[in-house]
Amino acid sequence: MKKVLSLLLAALMMASVLTACGGKKEDAPAQTPAETPAETPAAAGGELTFTTGGSSGTYYAFGSVLAGQVSSSTGTKVTAVEGKGSQGNVELMDMEGAQLGFVQSDVMSYAYEGTNLFADFGKVDCFSTVAALYMEQVQIVTIDPSIKTVADLKGKNVSIGDSGSGVFYNAVDILSAYGLDYEKDIKPTYQGFGDSAEALKDGKIDAAFVVAGAPTTAITELASSKPTYLVSLDDEHIDALIAKSPYYSKYVIPADTYGLDADTTTVAVGAVVIARDDVSEDDVYNFVSGVFENLDAIAAVHAKGSELNLDFATSVTSVPYHPGAAKYFAEKGYTVPTK
Repeated sequence: MKKVLSLLLAALMMASVLTACGGKKEDAPAQTPAETPAETPAAAGGELTFTTGGSSGTYYAFGSVLAGQVSSSTGTKVTAVEGKGSQGNVELMDMEGAQLGFVQSDVMSYAYEGTNLFADFGKVDCFSTVAALYMEQVQIVTIDPSIKTVADLKGKNVSIGDSGSGVFYNAVDILSAYGLDYEKDIKPTYQGFGDSAEALKDGKIDAAFVVAGAPTTAITELASSKPTYLVSLDDEHIDALIAKSPYYSKYVIPADTYGLDADTTTVAVGAVVIARDDVSEDDVYNFVSGVFENLDAIAAVHAKGSELNLDFATSVTSVPYHPGAAKYFAEKGYTVPTK
C-alpha cells in the first residue's frame, strides 16, 4: 500500500510531504542539494534526472552518453547523475527523487514483486520499463592466478558487492550454485566496483564480484596496473543456475575485452532503463527515440552503443512498458505490454 514519505529537502530548507508509490520506509533520508529532486515536474518542464551508478561502472559512463544524446537531439533535457545502483535507483524513484534510472532486470523484478532486496522495503510499482539496453555480465575478477574456478573462492577474502545490492544477490546465487555459503565458506567484504579494484591492488581481498557491462572501467583500470584474471563458470553449474533463476543468461566475454589470454564463460542479466509512471509520454518517447534514432553516434562514443537493438529493447516481460516507449516501439513494428 502507498504510504506518505517525509522527505527533508536540504536545498529548499523546508519539509515537503511526498506521496510514495510503494515501499515500507516511514522516513526518507535527508538529501544534499545535489540529490534533491527537481522542483518542476517532468511532464511540465521536459527535464529528467537519470540516476545511474558509481563513476567506475558502466551505468554512469554509458548513462551520461545517452543523456547527452537525448538532450542534444530532442526537446527533452536529461541529466545523468551518479546513483547507488539498481536498488538505490528504484528506492529514489519511489521517493520522487528521479524520473529515470538504470536497473538490473532481476532487481527490477524484485522491486515490482516486493521480494528479495525489497522484501523489507515493500513492493514498488510506480515505474514502468523504458527499454532493455544491453547485458550485464557477472564478472569474478582476481589478480591471483591460482583462483581458476568458483570453488577456488572457498576460504578467500571476496568482495560480494554492497550489502543488499543486486551484485550481492548475484554473488550469493553463483556461490550457492557451487555449494558455497557466503557467510561460512568465504570471508565476505561488501564493496562497490571502485573500492573492490583498489582492495585487489592493495592485496586486501583475493577476488571480487562485479556485475556490469564489459568492459567495466574498474576492471580495465585494474588490468592496466596488475595481471588480472576473470573466473569462468562451467556449463553444468550455469545450467543449474538458470533452471533455478531464469533471469540469467549464459554469456561469453571475449578475451580481448581486457587483454586476457582466453574467453571467459559466465552469466548475465539485462541492463534496463525504467521511468516513473508520471513522467510524460512525450518525454519518454523522446528518450527512446533519441537513443534508437542515433545508434551510430552513440556507438562511436561508447562500446555499449553497438549492443543496442530493438529486439532486445522490447524483450522485457516482467514489468510493463511506459506508454511513451510503447508508442515509439509501435512505430517500429513492435508491440510491448503496458499497464
